[in-house]
Amino acid sequence: MRYRWLRSILLAVSLLPVAAVAFAQTDSLAASSSSGSMQTQGALQGSVPSDAPSSGPLSLSLDEAVKRGLRYNLGTIESLQSLRQAHGESTVARSPLMPNLNGYLREVDQQIDLAAFGFKFNAPPSSALSIPSIVGPFNFFDLRAGVTQKLADIQALRTYQSSRESLRAADLSVQDTRELVVYVVTAGYLQVIAEASRVDSAKVQVESAQAIYQQALDRFNSGLSARIDMTRSEVELQTQQQRLTSEQAAFAKQKIALARLIGLSAGQELTLTDALPYAPLENLTLEQAIDLAAQNRSDLKSVEAQVHAAEFSRKAAVAERFPTLDISGDYGVIGVNPANSHGTFSVAGQLRFPIWAGGHSGGDIEEADARLKQRRAEYEDLRARVEADVRTAFLDLTAAAEQVRVAQSRRALAQDELQQSRDRFASGVADTVEVVQAQEVVSSAEQDYIASLNAHNLAKASVARASGQAEKIMRELLRSQ
Repeated sequence: MRYRWLRSILLAVSLLPVAAVAFAQTDSLAASSSSGSMQTQGALQGSVPSDAPSSGPLSLSLDEAVKRGLRYNLGTIESLQSLRQAHGESTVARSPLMPNLNGYLREVDQQIDLAAFGFKFNAPPSSALSIPSIVGPFNFFDLRAGVTQKLADIQALRTYQSSRESLRAADLSVQDTRELVVYVVTAGYLQVIAEASRVDSAKVQVESAQAIYQQALDRFNSGLSARIDMTRSEVELQTQQQRLTSEQAAFAKQKIALARLIGLSAGQELTLTDALPYAPLENLTLEQAIDLAAQNRSDLKSVEAQVHAAEFSRKAAVAERFPTLDISGDYGVIGVNPANSHGTFSVAGQLRFPIWAGGHSGGDIEEADARLKQRRAEYEDLRARVEADVRTAFLDLTAAAEQVRVAQSRRALAQDELQQSRDRFASGVADTVEVVQAQEVVSSAEQDYIASLNAHNLAKASVARASGQAEKIMRELLRSQ
């Protein structure tokens, strides 16, 4: 019973490492969940606002939009800070391999009880010798500088080499983020162009519906057609007006989204200067794009660098079993005071070799080996996905080009159908049912043409991104003839 409290304390102490591991795992899962959430939201959709909105509209070309995106987009900023973090980690990993210098100044005032350290002096009773058990108080100062240098530490060397590869991977990730920013900004710019085309098309449809309504009204007032024909035309006019209002709102939203990508205020009025009409892609083949992707995709190179980093990490884990050699030395002055002091120095070399660490090195090797295999699998997966991205982009490009061709033909036929139906209505051969139906066909054909043209331009942008050359050839592909 008397030792029950002691057993309880020992049990609690023994459970502390278990609790620490549990809390660490919980924190790790929480951090992982938070990171996944941030990745889902996407830093590329945000930016750091650069300045207040100007009083008038801002003329914005695609080149200027891309430049602003590369400067102010949140994805670019975060990737650069991640690169700085990786550089700091590499510097820390290198520090054990460099000489470590330190110095200190001590002033000591001390009194020692020798009996407390086990010194007992028993002089004979007849002796006049008396040895005190209390020494002091006494004082001294010590001014000293020291240096330590590892001469052989394979683990520290491999750890530094791994961090250097991680730094290279972070640098390549910055380049890949720039590619993504170029693609995202280009896609946003194309969306604004498409919405502007939809607004223009809706305005034309409103003007056409207004003319047809006026024609029906005139015929009704002249007694040449029934009231229902005028009512149908009026309903169609209001329908087109509603579409125009909806397209104008969508156009304003797309401009706000583009402004958010490139660091402009949401209240900044934009005027896009590039139209980017239809132009077939003729200066880049599928095989050329696949070769470009294999050579230039920064995300592929980044993952390859992560594989090298994992290889060095495994070598560092194996090197835990290797001996280490280091040397240390110091020089300084010591004495009662600076006037009564003398220089002293020491030099020492140390060879350390591990014998048994409870399986720590074996566990590190197993962990590093698993991480290496994971990185290699990720690299093989990404290498296959790079080619798949290029092929998918070309398939989308081919389909979009065919859609543009069909949409152009359908738009011309719809306009001809509308003109014929208006002529038939003016001649009294047909009523407004045929005219309204022809109007709807024209509106649908215009929307299909705009959507297919936008899809074609987006597919060309995807080809540039998939080939790893978005920053270099995006404009060339969009303007290719």
